[in-house]
Amino acid sequence: MKIDGVPSRTIWLQPDGWSVGILDQTALPHVVKRLTLKTVEDAAHAIKAMQVRGAPLIGVTAAYGVALAMRADPSDTALDGALVFLAEQRPTAVNLRWALNDLRERLAPLASKERAAAAYARAAEIAEDDIETCRRIGVNGLRLIEEIAKNKRGEPLNILTHCNAGWLACVDWGTATSPIYHAHDAGIPVHVWVDETRPRGQGAALTAFELLHHGVPHTLIADNAGGHLMQKGDVDLVIVGTDRVTACGDVANKIGTYLKALAAHDNRVPFYVALPYSTIDWNVEQGADIPIEERSADEVLRVAGRLSDGAIATVAISAEGTPARNPAFDVTPARLVTGLITERGLCTASREGLLSLYPERKSVAA
Repeated sequence: MKIDGVPSRTIWLQPDGWSVGILDQTALPHVVKRLTLKTVEDAAHAIKAMQVRGAPLIGVTAAYGVALAMRADPSDTALDGALVFLAEQRPTAVNLRWALNDLRERLAPLASKERAAAAYARAAEIAEDDIETCRRIGVNGLRLIEEIAKNKRGEPLNILTHCNAGWLACVDWGTATSPIYHAHDAGIPVHVWVDETRPRGQGAALTAFELLHHGVPHTLIADNAGGHLMQKGDVDLVIVGTDRVTACGDVANKIGTYLKALAAHDNRVPFYVALPYSTIDWNVEQGADIPIEERSADEVLRVAGRLSDGAIATVAISAEGTPARNPAFDVTPARLVTGLITERGLCTASREGLLSLYPERKSVAA
């Protein structure tokens, strides 16, 4: 995807061949800032502070974090320490642990002197695989959009999305946005309702930024406006991303997703979840068993923005001393999900549906 017409990715290997470049997503949309990660501590901080965020991108960043650790010290102790340290940074997105388990399996049997090169090579493979996986999610989701668009008779198809499941949440293309980008590029008229996504505002700061730079028509709305728009018939389709899908099809995503699913169900609006294979947790059966990250109350009590003079500032929005709670995710039960969009195709949000696309997992999900 592009920023100011220039093709960009969220993460890359720097010209020195070992340090890792990232887009600092905490600076967007007002400043395009690029950072360099040189240590495993840098990678961990980027994940924890949400300089990188989105389940797929967290996984890729963690893989590069292991590579940075192995460059500094390829011993068994350092490997084990890096894997544990990175896993502690965020609990909900399963891609983080998926990537770390993958690196553990590949690096543990190797001699110490082989580990750094192998880690860098595998991290690059995971990044490239993420791009292709997201592209295929877009191709499969495009077929869904084409089918629904037939009933619009040339009028724009109104799609509502929540949080940022775009290319900024991945390496490129995105998950929920990939079908939208494919439809737009194919000439299908689409319009996107973008939820603000309080408290961090990933929709306002990131999704709107993406769509603006790609030229996709969109409108920013308050989080609580979605149900109203569905009642009025102004939403044809909801597509969201996810940080973890259980073996039975329950979906953990950014807080507020459950409320959108309830409104969509009540108004008979199709509600789809776009995800790569690495976001499916075959070891967790029910959504109630997914750990929900609790973040700082400051994210609820304060908001950052650009002032009229161009300065960036963080301001309080509540009285001093006001208590706040900040769960970062909620769980949407499979019964409220119309279907899942994956790199292998579409399926129902159920054990049977998932296994129809991933039959090789039957022994794991049994």
